Amino acid sequence: MPDLAALDPQEVATLLLDGHDSTWIAALTDELDRRVSGRELERIMRTWHLARTDLGRMLGVSRQAVSKWIENGVPSDRVTQVADLASITDLLAHYVKRDRIPAVVRRPAPNLGNVSLLELVTEGRTGDAVVLTRRMFTFADAHA
Repeated sequence: MPDLAALDPQEVATLLLDGHDSTWIAALTDELDRRVSGRELERIMRTWHLARTDLGRMLGVSRQAVSKWIENGVPSDRVTQVADLASITDLLAHYVKRDRIPAVVRRPAPNLGNVSLLELVTEGRTGDAVVLTRRMFTFADAHA
């Protein structure tokens, strides 16, 4: 098989999918999704400067559970939480210098009810954290 990284993604899809039935394609898609979700957790931890223990504490699970999620994918009952954290991470990475993000997520803020983003997530309020993070960067409101 050729070096897949050197090929265009459409060429890779053609190589992988031609001649395979829908069951095999579904299994491949599930495996890719599993691996991508583990990488998403690693990206969140890297951006926020979190250890597995820290992320586990935020999500109410053990460090070992986080390790399993990285290896095996995020369980379906936690996908929304992780997606919320990924959305917050995307916003922060877009609007804040990377080296300042760890301080931003740890600093209590008035628009967050004088708690930090880390505290909101630890309280299980990831949806609120997304909304409030978006509001931080809604510059149209600042001009109103």
